[in-house]
Amino acid sequence: MNPRGDDPAAHEHHPANTDVRTARLLVTGQFVLIGILVVLPRRHDWPVQTALSVACTVATVLGLAVMVIGATGLGRGLTATPLPNAHAQLRTGGLYRFARHPIYSGLLLTMASITVASGSGFRLLALAALVPLLTVKARWEEVRLSQRFEGYASYAARTPRFIPIRLRR
Repeated sequence: MNPRGDDPAAHEHHPANTDVRTARLLVTGQFVLIGILVVLPRRHDWPVQTALSVACTVATVLGLAVMVIGATGLGRGLTATPLPNAHAQLRTGGLYRFARHPIYSGLLLTMASITVASGSGFRLLALAALVPLLTVKARWEEVRLSQRFEGYASYAARTPRFIPIRLRR
């Protein structure tokens, strides 16, 4: 028991208020940028040939599929924020075998495809803001996952964050 007289184990999966606030701010920023990317009008800052448009459509569908498969792989552990919930388990199979954050990977592929197909420099700027935001969000989330799951550090050491390619360091 702690000084308040309640069981500390009961609070094991309840994040601190500052973590909840930070998580919500990260998610809000992400959705604001996604909204901007989706609603900004098409432009003609660069030419978009038919073949490029078709390739972007295929990449968009692939990105959406990766997001859905990644989300399904989390099961009841899926949350709207980068805080693991009480049902979260360390997932290292399926798409999580190739990337630690396949949902973010699919999101980045989708948003990059929409941006390229739009011919819009403004969308390119929004995408340029989304990439570092998702990187910060993923790193922030990884700290919490490392605290929650004993095997996360070794999983992270062998599995790339977004792109399923190991670059030499």
